Amino acid sequence: MDPPPPEERNNSGVKSPVTLQISMATSSPDDSIPSTPRVPSPNFRTSNNSLNLEDPRQLLGVSNLRNLSVDSSSSSGSDPATSAGISGSRSNCCSPSRSPVPPSSPQGPRFKLVYEGLVHVCRLNHTRTVISKLLSSRFLRRWEGHHVILDDNFITSRNPGGFMEEPIPYRIIQDIYPVARWDSCGRYCIRVVIPDGSLLFQVSNCYMREQWLHSLLWKKSIYRYRKLLDCCTRPEILLKELKNLVDMVLSTPLQDESVFHSALNIISDVVVKGQTWMTRIVAEEVIVTISILLERTTPTSEICDFFCWHCRENPRSTVVLDICTPIVQRILKHNMDFGKYPQTRVFVQEYFLALNCQNRGDSIIKEFVDNLHGLGCKCPHPRVLQNLVNICVFAIYSIFESRKTEFLESTTAEERSSVETSSYIEWEAKLDCFINIFILLSQFDDWRASMAEMLQPVPFHENATKCRRFMSPFKEVIRNIVHDERCNVHQMVLSVREQKVGWYNLYSPGIVIKERLRENVVCDDDGDLWSFMLDRLLSCCYKRRKFLQTVVVHLGPLMLRALRGDETCQKTLCALLEFDLIDDRDLQIQTITTLQSTASGKRHYANLCEKQMHLRQVQQKGGPRKLVLPIKSTDADVSRLLSSGSFGDLECLSLAFTQVTSACAEELIKLSSLKYLSLWSTQFDDSGLRLLSEHLPNLQSLDLCETRVTDNGVATLTEMKSLRQLNLNSTQLHPETFECLKRTLPVLQECDVRYTEAWGYL
Repeated sequence: MDPPPPEERNNSGVKSPVTLQISMATSSPDDSIPSTPRVPSPNFRTSNNSLNLEDPRQLLGVSNLRNLSVDSSSSSGSDPATSAGISGSRSNCCSPSRSPVPPSSPQGPRFKLVYEGLVHVCRLNHTRTVISKLLSSRFLRRWEGHHVILDDNFITSRNPGGFMEEPIPYRIIQDIYPVARWDSCGRYCIRVVIPDGSLLFQVSNCYMREQWLHSLLWKKSIYRYRKLLDCCTRPEILLKELKNLVDMVLSTPLQDESVFHSALNIISDVVVKGQTWMTRIVAEEVIVTISILLERTTPTSEICDFFCWHCRENPRSTVVLDICTPIVQRILKHNMDFGKYPQTRVFVQEYFLALNCQNRGDSIIKEFVDNLHGLGCKCPHPRVLQNLVNICVFAIYSIFESRKTEFLESTTAEERSSVETSSYIEWEAKLDCFINIFILLSQFDDWRASMAEMLQPVPFHENATKCRRFMSPFKEVIRNIVHDERCNVHQMVLSVREQKVGWYNLYSPGIVIKERLRENVVCDDDGDLWSFMLDRLLSCCYKRRKFLQTVVVHLGPLMLRALRGDETCQKTLCALLEFDLIDDRDLQIQTITTLQSTASGKRHYANLCEKQMHLRQVQQKGGPRKLVLPIKSTDADVSRLLSSGSFGDLECLSLAFTQVTSACAEELIKLSSLKYLSLWSTQFDDSGLRLLSEHLPNLQSLDLCETRVTDNGVATLTEMKSLRQLNLNSTQLHPETFECLKRTLPVLQECDVRYTEAWGYL
């Protein structure tokens, strides 16, 4: 009986797009039915179906002496061992090797691993009676349709019956190979040889036959390796089979996640059991063997534990440098979530500690970070920085949490003192290792902005921020962040929001506790870094009343450093006097006296007095009520104009189409009576808009059409509660910011948002 066409309908009446035909009939290899050539017996123990481990062909379940055709007259095809992607074992498997060479990638098409599918099955029994020969002839051959499932341990049918009534264990399968003789007839078959006969699987095309062939061979081989390595304790056999397993995974044409996962699960079981008996040499050989595989996929938790164990026990081993480095680099470049693979983070942490134990530990870690970043000005791997920061933060948190646990478990004061001392000595090197990594990361310009943003919430253990041993060397990281001229970088030293602590507060000479200023024990430089932060913030975009109000609480340290000649603190005291933020009259006099105690302080105070006199002159009543500057006016022209007389009555000022920038905001904030301001088509940006929003709360109309302002600057306009008209035409406004403006500006009547992202969201 001929096999049914590929689109034969199944029992439910639906066409089956793929059919693998399995037919059962008794047959003899000597009759007209295609048969395999005579091959020496693989010496199976037929009594219990166990494998003979001395025969490599039987171990791999593949014979290299047969042809692809069932008929001995056919010689076309390729070696099925090559088709299965299984390569021979390497020579000298027990000799140390620090540079494993991966097998070449398979040529030709790739296939998805088959788990189940509709096929046709035929069974051939290997008997030699005349009747069996007649029954197995091709005219009496019978085929059955089955939904075949490739389980981990056997081949079965979803609806057992007929030829597939009993599952077929992989352990009894002697051979699997394609039948090329019938390809010209459109019958694409695979022969599965079992002790009492054979099964023919038929599919609809050649590609599907190769897919099923490689899937069957893969399932059988993985089953064999799982059983063999599960109880193997002889190092030479273990290493040999592990190398064969790795070679098979890397050379198979199958492309599926389970290909790597199956091999990794087998290796995981091996290393878990091997930690109880493996020597250092054997453990290193195992790491060398499986390293090629781990450079292409993420290691399991058990494998990570095995690597951590080796890094802790043998931190100066050459395997750590030569073999673990590519694995760690792949984890840092490709890992998306340490929550999914938490042990990989522990492994990388132990790897860094092992590097730190080398003779040139700091230099080796620096070379590793430099290689990760690359030679260019920008790192091509966006995940590296986030993963490195995550690992270092987690490591430092674990150090202090471990110290806290040991301290709490101590019962007496003597024990607690001993724990503190021993813990300090034990974790000192580890703490320095991860702080050094932070310092290295902060030296790259492209990484510094993202790193500063990740560190802004101070994501460390609460005991770490109180420990001088951590805070003192970590100053180098904060100094690099503050030294960056970009506003979005150095402003990250401030707290995320009010009532939260930022790096600016942590390194201040005094800390506020219960509304009282106390000495900060972690500030060991008398406030040098804190003064540097003040200088950067005040000279950039944070010379604002709101920020200076937070500085008033540090008035005592400010006056002390100003008395010692710190010009940054002297400028800060002048700013506090300028904005009238010191309420107490005696403190005001003390501040002025402090400024006049040094030559530089006298100079800064004289400039303040001159500026205040000019401000009073500008704000005197009189002058024009409306002013329009010429088109080519600049910031210098605005400054000269406002210094020429009184403008206390000026209510309307137009700088439209001029060449002014945000630098003129320092002059505009002197016009306290200003109500209408036009900056149409100027170079005005967010920094100037911040000053205007803070110092001109009575402004009623503001024209920012075609300026450089963005959402960051527009968001500060919420402080202008008197604003009635606002023109944001052709700016970088987004709907979220626009909605916020509408909610927070109660008297806003007109707002032009045409040609912005918010246009259409009215």
